[in-house]
Amino acid sequence: MSNGLGITDGQQLLERLSRKGSQESNEVSIVTSPGARAAAWAVKIKSLSSYNVYNVCAVEIGDAGSLPVEIGGQFQAVNLAESFLETGQLSAGTYVVMLRVGGKNVFYAPV
Repeated sequence: MSNGLGITDGQQLLERLSRKGSQESNEVSIVTSPGARAAAWAVKIKSLSSYNVYNVCAVEIGDAGSLPVEIGGQFQAVNLAESFLETGQLSAGTYVVMLRVGGKNVFYAPV
């Protein structure tokens, strides 16, 4: 989610606050980012790969009463709700929301 401030706007705001001094300014918190965001989308579990790693396929959600349509090929994602040392128990055909974080595909789906 973006608040409309770009990197340069955030830098300018920080410079203004530093020029005012501590007596004239209210307490303000600002977080700036170079644009890195976690991408999220709906996926369908196709099969278990190993441990808590599953083969998944992205889906496009349609109108109410219609089935999601698979798009693209299969790729792997990790279920954070399951042990990293035991075989996963999630059923094929389950739909989950997946995030792409730090180069890994992850989701959280309790069994």
